[in-house]
Amino acid sequence: MSDLTKFARPYAKAAFELARDQAAMPRWSKMLSSASRLLDEPAVDELTRNPHVAQGELAAMLMEVGGDTFDDGFGNLLKVLAENRRLALLPEIAEQYEHYRREEEKRLSVRVVSAVALKDDQRSRLEGALARRFDREVSLQNDVDPDLIGGAIVYAGDTVIDGTVRGRLQKLANTLTE
Repeated sequence: MSDLTKFARPYAKAAFELARDQAAMPRWSKMLSSASRLLDEPAVDELTRNPHVAQGELAAMLMEVGGDTFDDGFGNLLKVLAENRRLALLPEIAEQYEHYRREEEKRLSVRVVSAVALKDDQRSRLEGALARRFDREVSLQNDVDPDLIGGAIVYAGDTVIDGTVRGRLQKLANTLTE
């Protein structure tokens, strides 16, 4: 576990619980995403890392730039992050927040890497099978890797399912050598 993950977790959890209690999870997603994009700007990123810049002023600047997108609750989060010199954690906080939100809403983002693009019927069958297996609503992203001989690799949360020809051959070779 990286330090970023460890330091961001309590802030992400607090933001999630506040958003859930206020029935404002989509709004918080938008605010966290917007603030993260702001921090991705090279000039702003440099300011967050500069020890001579008052973090409270930086938080106020972010609130001003965010305008109507950011509410008072989000402003409080920015103030707390600034007081603890943690504004640079916003992208990691946003990522962890989305993880908590997907869990709450029983959604799962799945990435499927295949040798060729999935056809619509293959995609819908795979989404259905994964939804049943994980008891979640599945949103599927298909990436094409022409180096795969055939089959696909499915990345669903912490689970990896290797259904490639190469993966099957490797499994067969391992079984034969045991």
